[in-house]
Amino acid sequence: MRRNRLITACFASGLALVAACSAPNATGSKNGGTSLTYMTFESPSLTSTFWDASIKHAESQAPGVTIRKLVAPGGDRDAYAKQLQASGQFPDLLQSITPSTFAPAGLLRPYDQAWVNANFLMPQGNALKGKVYIPPTNSQIIPEVFYNKKLFAKAGIAAPPKTWSEFMNDCARLKAAGITPIELGGGDPFAASMPLVGIISADVLGKNPKWLQERYAGKVKFTDDDVVAAATKYRTMVKKGYFEDGALGVKYADSITNFTSGKTAMYMMGSWFLGSVPKDHANDFGAFLVPTDNGSQVVPFAVGGSMAISNKAPDVAKATKFAQAWSLDPGNLKALIEGDGAFPMLKDKKLADYNVNVTRVYKDSYAYVTDQNTKVSSFGWATNDDAMPSGLNDAFYAASQALYSSDDVRGPLAKLDAAWDSATK
Repeated sequence: MRRNRLITACFASGLALVAACSAPNATGSKNGGTSLTYMTFESPSLTSTFWDASIKHAESQAPGVTIRKLVAPGGDRDAYAKQLQASGQFPDLLQSITPSTFAPAGLLRPYDQAWVNANFLMPQGNALKGKVYIPPTNSQIIPEVFYNKKLFAKAGIAAPPKTWSEFMNDCARLKAAGITPIELGGGDPFAASMPLVGIISADVLGKNPKWLQERYAGKVKFTDDDVVAAATKYRTMVKKGYFEDGALGVKYADSITNFTSGKTAMYMMGSWFLGSVPKDHANDFGAFLVPTDNGSQVVPFAVGGSMAISNKAPDVAKATKFAQAWSLDPGNLKALIEGDGAFPMLKDKKLADYNVNVTRVYKDSYAYVTDQNTKVSSFGWATNDDAMPSGLNDAFYAASQALYSSDDVRGPLAKLDAAWDSATK
């Protein structure tokens, strides 16, 4: 699922307001069972109605459990969980958090590996140091390059590009035809970083999938030539005018509208955008991977999941029972597939088994998941051992915005190295 890290005013008021935004942990319920707090989030596709229905269904499969729902303001689960932890209210169950932020402190209980192995296509897809803290229920490609077929045809482009050179040539042809080549919701930091996420994932991790592990070991740096070359590609796109004017002021929500309404030809975004493809003209849209220099395909992949279990839950066994029931519910995956563009990762199930209505571009994108190809951790979006240190995502977003505005490519990358070294001392 999309990890929206935007922080709302509820956080800014400090811990006093956290208590007002949440409910305290409780160990008993009125029927004599166990009451557990469950931190979720809401989005246009995953509404309060969805969470209430999914909780009710999982409760029916976990007798004696009553769930008290907490909603992360603004959708930022990690930040909200940290606030609750600081105030002594760490939730018993936490939806779609980053395990590396909490597991080292002993706050999370790993799932039984035999259960994980039995139920998921990639049992170790989001494992952290060999342990699974979030069931690998779904996945995303972050990013894909979505494109408007009609605008491509208007510019005389018959097929999506396979190499970086072809991609740049297509951008030039679109611009020459009076069409803005690429949409960028640069007003929201995570969206501003999408081109850089795609290029680094393809060019750096595509050649060295262990790059992030080597960065932890101090063997590589952001200021190395390969990363600088990748960042320079992004900077070149900006200098050639391939993004819309004022892109750093465009909000994420507006960027979706701009692209789907035909104002721009391409959109580099996580596969959750598939949930926003207009159903009335869905066949106007296609998708391809960020091209590499030699045309090899690299899938920037992120395995997502459902909920983590707190080691401090009043009844860990019952919390686990609820979490397992929720994670294996096909109805929950149906909502994620249709509304959030998620790719299901349950064993022994085909897409048709979820009774979903999806577009052609969704099916084409899903083929990248099911096909044998080169998959690497999407840079900055992994929740496994390739997850960046706590706080580095925000530093990466800041670097992306800085690269948009300055020819000093090495400067923002050097700041990333310094932030990484500080975070891992």
